[in-house]
Amino acid sequence: MIPRRAVLVCALLILALSGGVSVPALTGVFGDVGIEEKLGSFVPLETVFTAEDGRQVSLKEFVRTPTLLALVYYRCPNACDTLLFGMADAVRLLSAVPNRDYALLCISIDEREKPADALKAKRIALESIQKPFPPDAWRFLTGGEASIRAVADAVGFRFRRNGDEFDHPLGLVVLSPAGKVTRYMTGTDFLPVDLSMSILEASAGRVGPTIAKVLRFCFSYDPQNHQYVFNTLKVSAILIAIMVLGFGLYLGLSGRRRQTARGGRR
Repeated sequence: MIPRRAVLVCALLILALSGGVSVPALTGVFGDVGIEEKLGSFVPLETVFTAEDGRQVSLKEFVRTPTLLALVYYRCPNACDTLLFGMADAVRLLSAVPNRDYALLCISIDEREKPADALKAKRIALESIQKPFPPDAWRFLTGGEASIRAVADAVGFRFRRNGDEFDHPLGLVVLSPAGKVTRYMTGTDFLPVDLSMSILEASAGRVGPTIAKVLRFCFSYDPQNHQYVFNTLKVSAILIAIMVLGFGLYLGLSGRRRQTARGGRR
């Protein structure tokens, strides 16, 4: 577990380096593919999909706790698998309890896919966690084009068909228990501490930007011990550089004041 004090120091450091400007969201739309952030909007929980067991269900059956939503397609040749593996790696290290504190939800953007495709993807994803995980805490849905578009439009997820495949962005949308979009997490690898903070924010319905840039600057993954560690040397070096620069500025300003004072006495 990453100490909260280390996260605070890291955040203050980045703010100092950036002149107090908040870290920008790692999202964007290129042409008609990408993520248009719609923080504070709501997904249509009445939308009906088909679960991996073949049942017709509405989203409100699954979005009852902070939910990490991924829009993918299960026969994706590589990128979507990378995203699912990234989700599995992150939740493996979470201290939060699945189903009680959070849930995972995947929705296929390909209306041609069937429950069998969803079930196959689910089996691979659960195996990737490499520890016991309640199957009903990670659901895989398929549905018609209208249902898919309703959710995609609500969260600003833009994609397009490219032959038998799709061009689409990669990332997670964090939802509150009421279906409110509280955060976006782009990419395919996620810091457990970032997920934990996102889950806490979503549980309270608070909207917030991603802090992945801050955390990745200050933390690195230790594969031997399977945890994230604070980059003490990197952060200390930057802090020392800031102190030296500040001391140099202080000396320069002090010298100017002394010269001004001497000139005034003449």
